[in-house]
Amino acid sequence: MSEKPAGADMPEEMVGSQVSPMSQGSSMPDMSSMSSMSAVWQSSPPGSIYDYIRVASFALGPDGRIAQWSERAAELLGLTASQVIGKDPVEAFVPPEYQETGQRAVADILDGREWTGLVPYRNPRTPSGHGIAEVYVMPAQDEHGKRAALCIAVDVSALRGLETDLASSQAVFGQSPLGFFLFGTDLRILRVNERFAKVFGRPTEEYRGTTPHDLLPRGEADRLAAALRQVLDSGQSLTDMPIVGQAPGSPDRRRWSVSLYRLHSGSGRPIGVAGLATDVTGRRRAEQEAAGVRRNLALLNEAGARIGTSLDLETTARELLDVAVPQFCDLASVDLYQGLLSGDETPPGLADGSAELRRVAFASAVSDGPVAFGDICRVNTVEDPKPIQVGEVHRYPFNSLCAHALRTAQVRVVPGRDGSEALELGAMLQSTLVVPMVARDTVVGLAQFSRTKGSEPFGERDRALAVELAARAAVSIDNARLYRREHERALILQRSLLPPGDPEAAGLDIACRYLPGNAATEVGGDWFDVIELPGHRTALVVGDVMGRGLRAAVAMGELRTAVRTLALLDLEPAEVLSALDEIARGLGTPGGSHAGARPGSRALVRDGKAAEDSSDLTEVYLATCVYAVYDPVTRRCTFANAGHPPPVLVEPGEDALLMEVPPGLPLGVGGEPFEEIEVELPDGALLALYTDGLVESRDHTLDEGLHALRAALNTPDGAEGGNAAAGSAGSLEDVCDHVLSTLDTHHGEDDIALLMARVQGLSAESVGDWHLPSAPQSVGRARELAREQLESWGMDDLVDTTELLVSELVTNALRYGEGEIRLRLLLDRTLVCEVWDGGLVQPRRRRARDTDEGGRGLQLVGLLSAGWGSRRTPLGKTVWFELALPDGQPSGPDSVEALLSLW
Repeated sequence: MSEKPAGADMPEEMVGSQVSPMSQGSSMPDMSSMSSMSAVWQSSPPGSIYDYIRVASFALGPDGRIAQWSERAAELLGLTASQVIGKDPVEAFVPPEYQETGQRAVADILDGREWTGLVPYRNPRTPSGHGIAEVYVMPAQDEHGKRAALCIAVDVSALRGLETDLASSQAVFGQSPLGFFLFGTDLRILRVNERFAKVFGRPTEEYRGTTPHDLLPRGEADRLAAALRQVLDSGQSLTDMPIVGQAPGSPDRRRWSVSLYRLHSGSGRPIGVAGLATDVTGRRRAEQEAAGVRRNLALLNEAGARIGTSLDLETTARELLDVAVPQFCDLASVDLYQGLLSGDETPPGLADGSAELRRVAFASAVSDGPVAFGDICRVNTVEDPKPIQVGEVHRYPFNSLCAHALRTAQVRVVPGRDGSEALELGAMLQSTLVVPMVARDTVVGLAQFSRTKGSEPFGERDRALAVELAARAAVSIDNARLYRREHERALILQRSLLPPGDPEAAGLDIACRYLPGNAATEVGGDWFDVIELPGHRTALVVGDVMGRGLRAAVAMGELRTAVRTLALLDLEPAEVLSALDEIARGLGTPGGSHAGARPGSRALVRDGKAAEDSSDLTEVYLATCVYAVYDPVTRRCTFANAGHPPPVLVEPGEDALLMEVPPGLPLGVGGEPFEEIEVELPDGALLALYTDGLVESRDHTLDEGLHALRAALNTPDGAEGGNAAAGSAGSLEDVCDHVLSTLDTHHGEDDIALLMARVQGLSAESVGDWHLPSAPQSVGRARELAREQLESWGMDDLVDTTELLVSELVTNALRYGEGEIRLRLLLDRTLVCEVWDGGLVQPRRRRARDTDEGGRGLQLVGLLSAGWGSRRTPLGKTVWFELALPDGQPSGPDSVEALLSLW
């Protein structure tokens, strides 16, 4: 056997679970509790170093044989008492190769020598089949005074494992950069490592016996103590518990992450709580920085999605505040330059920041109404502390921070006022960011963001975020401003190209509707017009320029102007469309020339070469149009069509039908003549002219739309059978509304124009018509007929003027015309006189010289009438004049004075 001195290194790892009665008092008590040793002996539960190293004991008798065998010996050596008592210990459990040496050792022991050494023994539980035990032999005597021995044995591997574990624990506990600590069951510190001691600035030995309240503020100490008690009672570990406090001598708040777990003895008895504390202040600060960046990015992403969804100034300003409050600040406002809102490019005071502003939006998460927060810069704030209301126009003084921000386009910080100044919310503000709203190098307004006291103060990142939010909103607001300006201009153009209100016409009740396909711009290429022609006739026009937007509206305006000009020339409908076709072909070419060019293949000459691609300078304009002229005397209407949907006619008591008007080609195509038809329209008939947007969309075909239109006109009030559209039961306005509500008019694909006319021809009592021979006496006869007719109508005030002008026209017909003369008087909203003759020479007005005896007749007609003119007829020409009906007020120059004024 090899010997080893007593006091071998103590193992660290606990093994086993059974404690012998002899080991209950063998553990060393704590030095601080020596005074209560008796209490420890009486009440201490089992558990000591012997729980980790299993100590076996047995006794040898005077004969050298085993006299006593403990249960621990049986457990360690794997032999029961019955197997070994009375036997030689060497033969019982020492391997054969070591038995001779063992016999000599036992002999020495029985001679009364104390012995300690390593003894090999059989151990079937190990892979090698044997183990090494450290044995301590103490000489003893039996009851007869004979030599005996008491032996204590411990497995060497258990001692070495405990020694290794203790060394490892010491290394980790002492050298770790993390803070380790150990609390006892009384929640007092038993031990801390150097890292923990360094944080709190005390030597490690001074922490023994301290509590959490000796190290942390009360609130945090209470939390840690409760956590320690919970872990000690439940045995469940606690990880990453945040603890906030201050290290001694440092004003900075520190943050630690603490993990706790319960410690047990070898027998499973709780002996305390161990913990690991990590300083995560830097990591927490980095996490907060990263969270702030993520929050700002999320806010910018939300701003990109929510700001600028509408081309409305006020809505865009409110969208900015919806994003900023309360995610970024507690309250905010937006002021925009009043001049820019009104359409001025550079309102007075824009450069120096003193121009008038209008508050367009305000939002607050801490109040129900406007607050004087950034308004401390406002003029007369001291005398008038009331906050600026939404919609109020105001200005900032030149030397104020707000005006300086507007002037320099730089962010300014307005500190909050002292809370002792007033009890109003403005005194509770921590600070305000005054951010100019800059778009395209132009300041359009001012945004103010405020945080109340107690909130995190604005930092540099917040300033940058505020600038970005304001810039995004400024661009959207400037776009909305520009759009509003262009939209207003486009509306002015569009409205100037359409008849104002419901136009009036002789013998017709008119109702019309215009629905733009794009509700945002309200500008399109559809148009309708009602043009008064001589003889109380009326031209009805509906057209559609292919395309949408401002370009189509401009082309439509040109065509509409051309239509009115051609209509005043009193051309036939087919001739009007032919002339329009020529005009449309010339719209897309420079200078309006289209000679030698075919639509769709116009060529340009560049450097002497023809270029097929002319999209930069030319554009093909195509349009459809239907043109109708109605004569209320004859009740006949002449139609001509240029590729437009056919008119719909509803006669009294009949179903609506599509008129068979030759369609023709669209305007701008050219090459084909237009045809016209003449239709007699009975009184009460309803005529509907419209554009294809009313009857055609992606959801249904043109035929389906036409069928739906006819059905709507047949039963405008939803009645079963019969038709009320042409009757007197419903107004024409109601019919229009019914048609638009019945058909799909909200598809937004194309503009919609609807022109409806109900026919009410002139009665025979309102018409005077005579044929006169081509003889000098016809002049006097014409005067008599005119006088009698006017007197029968009760128009005595117009007799003298009418006689004079009729005499002039009939005289001209006799002098310059040919064939039979026809005189016709028409009474409606005005009085119209027409004189027909067979001559083709049109009258021409000229200024007569003082020595001329004639040539003043047409001058006289122009002076005394409301209007006059001439037009061709199939058999000659017609010269006419028009007089306003008397209304009790002077209607024009006296005929005698007018006649004298010619000389």
